[in-house]
Amino acid sequence: MTARNPVADPRPASDVSSAVGFVGVGGLCAWILFCHFYPEIASLLGLSAERGRLTGPMAALFGLVAAALPMVLWSVLVDKVHRRPSTGIDWDNPRPVADIIDISITKLAGLWATWALIAGLYCLGRWYWDDFYAISMQVLGLAAVPLFLLSIPYVIWLDRVLVEPRDASWHFGAALVGREAHDPQMIWIHLRAWAVKGFFTAFMIAIVPAAFAELVGKDWSDQFANPVAFAGILVLLMFVFDEQIGTVGYILTMKPLDAQIRSANPYLAGWVAALACYPPFQLMQGGGPLFYQSNTADWTFWLGEYPALMWGWAGLLVLLTAIYAWATIAFGIRFSNLTYRGVLTNGPYAYTRHPAYLSKNAFWWVSVLPFLVTSGSLVDAVRNTFFLGCVSAIYFWRAKTEEAHLLGEDPKYGEYHAWMNRHGLITAPLHQLWQGIAGRRSPVLQAAE
Repeated sequence: MTARNPVADPRPASDVSSAVGFVGVGGLCAWILFCHFYPEIASLLGLSAERGRLTGPMAALFGLVAAALPMVLWSVLVDKVHRRPSTGIDWDNPRPVADIIDISITKLAGLWATWALIAGLYCLGRWYWDDFYAISMQVLGLAAVPLFLLSIPYVIWLDRVLVEPRDASWHFGAALVGREAHDPQMIWIHLRAWAVKGFFTAFMIAIVPAAFAELVGKDWSDQFANPVAFAGILVLLMFVFDEQIGTVGYILTMKPLDAQIRSANPYLAGWVAALACYPPFQLMQGGGPLFYQSNTADWTFWLGEYPALMWGWAGLLVLLTAIYAWATIAFGIRFSNLTYRGVLTNGPYAYTRHPAYLSKNAFWWVSVLPFLVTSGSLVDAVRNTFFLGCVSAIYFWRAKTEEAHLLGEDPKYGEYHAWMNRHGLITAPLHQLWQGIAGRRSPVLQAAE
């Protein structure tokens, strides 16, 4: 079958504009520059520069604000996302408070019970009280009371304009109160969505400070003198973009911004595949069953005697990390794992359905070179290669479970999925290759003569 002309067969429109994520990156870059050059700025303004560069956790967390605020303003003022029907909001016909107050009280009961449940799980999970998660627990603990108080006017205000205020949170509250009929399916939708927020928000907050501090604290003047430093600073910058924009996505799951979690993945396989990639369930970390770096020495060791090749390799690593960061930036305020929050078809998603997974795994293969080991052991080389192959297989599994989820949620994703099979720069050739392999494996049965 001949692929259709992409001009006559246009790609489905994206629910996220191309610009919103880069506006957030712009705000974040401005904050990074301010933090790095704070001593010079302070001296220029006649202030004390004893503090040095702003590398502390509070500076890193304020980076979330610096990234989020421009994206929110762009989303509302330019993209006008608050006016989309997918928000479920009718701004022009607000109800009187008296008409919705009972609904809001029930919803608040469900919301507060959910937060209490998440807090209880944080208390039970002893890993949340290790050093890695300490900043997350501090931030969430400080935010608890303000969120509790602000949730009251927010829920009442939102219920006045929601077309259907009896949403998944309300159904959970109704089940707890026990006075109104509720839909168990809606309760599961609510619990899955908050499971995603509870698990991943804590993780994302935890990883934000370290990379930010390293980036801001570095001496940038000598970072482009050799390929190792060049790759290191730019890869670090891309990771900071990814972490900051991604964390904003988990925080801003709000209907007025059309960024609500419409559903979380209902498939157990999707959760297993995703959680296997994150602590405390991570399989590929040091000591884990899929650890693939035994006696490895990464690319700088093996290519150190070839300067030209080192520069090329460094450029490739930066490119792969840039694609990975772009895949997060393209989501704008909607990034989160295991969720459906609209259909994204632009940016790197115009070339492959899973640019983050593809670039991340390619980065690991290219940077670690698992088949080269300092021990000289063929067994180590085979093991490392096999286990990194297993890691890549897990990400392939994640991709397929995500596709199954989205195909069941939105016909537009089905259109995008099919379009990519026809025209995706990376996806289409792979799809054709797979179709060819599947065709050879499954010969057409011939009628008996």
